Amino acid sequence: MISKEENIIFAAEKLFAEKGFEGTSTREIAKAANVNISMISYYFGSKEKLYEGLVEYRMKEGQFFSKDILERTDINEWEKVEKIVEQFTGRIRNHKCFYRIMQREQLYTENPQIVEFLKQAKMGFISMYSQILESGLKKGIFTKNPPIYLLHATVSGTLFYAFNAKGMYKEFLNDTGEEEVFDEKYYTELKNHIKHILKDLLGYEENK
Repeated sequence: MISKEENIIFAAEKLFAEKGFEGTSTREIAKAANVNISMISYYFGSKEKLYEGLVEYRMKEGQFFSKDILERTDINEWEKVEKIVEQFTGRIRNHKCFYRIMQREQLYTENPQIVEFLKQAKMGFISMYSQILESGLKKGIFTKNPPIYLLHATVSGTLFYAFNAKGMYKEFLNDTGEEEVFDEKYYTELKNHIKHILKDLLGYEENK
């Protein structure tokens, strides 16, 4: 069961992704969420605060899975890297509306709260990569020490470019099959491709 606040957030997320912040009205959100328009004011105060609430909600989800991976003791550093790639790829695939919004925000946002959310999310990922890399180097699991900010840029940049270009690649491959079937193949190949790149960047040898 989702809460009333989550119901409003999820309805708003789809509309913001489709129409943008300015192009979406609170009346449309209320209709999509099947609630009275006053409920949006009650839970969020305004459309702006609802938008910020959506970003914060999804960012906290990401922080939770990052913290969970870092604290695991049953897997080594390379396996943690694999988990990050798998979960990050899965989030982009499963939350397409949110990441469409985030792509737009990266370029055009003027909301200082959103800017701060985005910065903190990026800093969190960079910190996570840094901790895993440092530990992996000490244990001899990794033999290379790439610049951590470029490691983060490689993962997120590749994921977001591929996310934006998926339709073009489907057309290039002349794939006329069902979208969900292509999605499964596409995102599986994408995460495996990123893992191969990271193996080389980190100097990780599987059968060492």
